Amino acid sequence: MEKQITNFLEFIKNDKKLSDNTLQSYRRDIIQYKKYIEANKINYTKVKTNDINAYLQYLHDMNKKSSTISRNLASIRLFYQFLLKNNNVKSDPTDGIHSPKVEKRIPNILTSQEVSLLLEQPKNIDLKGIRDKAMLEFAYATGMRVTEIISLNLEDINLEEGFATCKNGNKQRNIPLGKLSLKALKEYIENSRPILIKSENEKALFVNINGRRLTRQGFWKIVKYYKEQAHITKEITPHVLRHSFATHLLQNGAELKAIQTMLGHSDISSTQVYMQFQDESLKNVYRKAHPRA
Repeated sequence: MEKQITNFLEFIKNDKKLSDNTLQSYRRDIIQYKKYIEANKINYTKVKTNDINAYLQYLHDMNKKSSTISRNLASIRLFYQFLLKNNNVKSDPTDGIHSPKVEKRIPNILTSQEVSLLLEQPKNIDLKGIRDKAMLEFAYATGMRVTEIISLNLEDINLEEGFATCKNGNKQRNIPLGKLSLKALKEYIENSRPILIKSENEKALFVNINGRRLTRQGFWKIVKYYKEQAHITKEITPHVLRHSFATHLLQNGAELKAIQTMLGHSDISSTQVYMQFQDESLKNVYRKAHPRA
């Protein structure tokens, strides 16, 4: 089974162009499943639907969240589809098994005032401050994921036309940049980045103080630092800026389809979670404007 897992991970890495984080999630899920069936002396090629259901119940008994159980099932299903395709098994034991219902959590968002307060914190008085200002303005202006932002290269930014090109696997999308983000980004690219980088061959847009591509951890630390500087009590992560980006666009009249495109959601239902905030905004407008509200 070890060899099949290695082949499976290699296949999804090359065929599906998954991020390292997603790939590691698949690996953890399959390794955990392997330990379970080996502990129960079950041959992975002879697993039945009942065995899969028993495993899902096992995860439930371990107090795993519905979202975690659902992801595990998806990983196992993809693994058996791979085995079936390569004639290693005769049938897919996950066929007909439905994922547990996952409740959509309400995204944590910032108010417009809180966003302004956060973005005012970095000062353009040194190389790091110029970079941080550009980075936070960019994150809020584009709503891009952390991994997408740190994966950007200098060539992915078009300052003249005012947009960023986000490449995610085989997919690509262009996201417009606001004037404040463009101004901060231009100053960073012209006055800070050339000094921060140690090599002219460095392609990364955002680099750390050592001149290398910024990491996820580095990005998170920067956001946390300025959150504390702004004395904002809410928990703020780079993803909160993404949620705030989408919510504020929707509240100010942007179409859901356009927001879906900018966020890179393949399914509109993922974007519809922000409708609840628009509904509250509309209620406030109604209460203030309707004569009999």
